[in-house]
Amino acid sequence: MSAAIARYRWLALVSYFALFICVVIWQFGTAYSEQSALFRGLFYVLPLLFPMYGIARGKPYTHAWANFILMWYFLHSLTMLYIAPEQRLWAVTELVLTTLAFAGCTLYARHQGRALGLGLKKLKDEKN
Repeated sequence: MSAAIARYRWLALVSYFALFICVVIWQFGTAYSEQSALFRGLFYVLPLLFPMYGIARGKPYTHAWANFILMWYFLHSLTMLYIAPEQRLWAVTELVLTTLAFAGCTLYARHQGRALGLGLKKLKDEKN
């Protein structure tokens, strides 16, 4: 693994796990929410657990599809910035960590996938 790919992996790992910790503390450690603990666990914490094993293991494909899950947190942070001024610090933190995780996962998946020879074949190459 090249130094650049290792940096992308580090960015993805640190920001993803920091986002997980931030969401857990925000949802269970503060008194802001009016929702039940079960709802907060299912809709805010559980989705981050699905790709966690693959991200920890460094699988490029998992890094790629984890971005779909990260978009939920991106939209959540933008919504909270708009509707809940008292939670603005948490929302900004979630927004920054989600953006960093998205960038890290995208760059790692792209470059490590190419290094491993993974990827989609072009249609013109398939026909030949």
